[in-house]
Amino acid sequence: MLGLLAAGSIFFPGIFLASKQILEQLMGWSEVDAVVISARLVSSLQAVMASSAGWTIVSSCRDVMEDRHWLADAYILFATPYFCYDLLAMFLCYWFRLRVKGHQEAGPDGGSVRTAVLGFLRREVLMVLHHVFMVAFCCPASLVWRQGRGDYFQGLLFLAELSTPSVCLGKVLIQFQRQDWLLHRVNGAALLLSFFCCRVLLFPYLYYAYSRYASIPLYRVPLVAPWQCNLGAALLWPLQLYWFSLICRGALRGR
Repeated sequence: MLGLLAAGSIFFPGIFLASKQILEQLMGWSEVDAVVISARLVSSLQAVMASSAGWTIVSSCRDVMEDRHWLADAYILFATPYFCYDLLAMFLCYWFRLRVKGHQEAGPDGGSVRTAVLGFLRREVLMVLHHVFMVAFCCPASLVWRQGRGDYFQGLLFLAELSTPSVCLGKVLIQFQRQDWLLHRVNGAALLLSFFCCRVLLFPYLYYAYSRYASIPLYRVPLVAPWQCNLGAALLWPLQLYWFSLICRGALRGR
């Protein structure tokens, strides 16, 4: 358990730092570009790993409640440090952008750093709350409270990360002002489809899959599901709907 947590704590920051050094020293990129691209790279890598683990688990579990797969617990332990790392990486991206723009809140003194942190928290409050909730609630819920059952559903939750590479690629293309590229349009369509299928439809499908397993009407599932499942869905699904609405608005503006 501690070994997987330690491995994740080293792996994700290590990839970020190695990528940043390569982009700066070997490719001559500016520090801000290297930081932002490295953060996107690590997010995409984690998403590919999580989606691969999710697909492996889902395809291996015939009984959605009782079948076990070792990746279900192992990847949770390995990936939990990622959410802590990602908060720091997002702040670094925010801070370096401010420095490039010449904002005072990005200065080197402690007071300015505190101001930058407060600005980051105001700007990314939903993402920060999402990451904190994943570590403080979803991790113990998945490892302890489900008591070794429902690996199939855990695999489905991993598949939610399938949309992340499209999110990261879209932000990179916008950063380099490549919105006129065909790749940007193709990626936008892939983002809409993957986000809708893997995040918006995910939570209704979880309840539908359990209703089929238990042979009960769909409306009864929230009444028999553990409170942790209902709470997680009640807090996370509205976030996905909100972010999907932002993606749709961005797609309409880009037409």
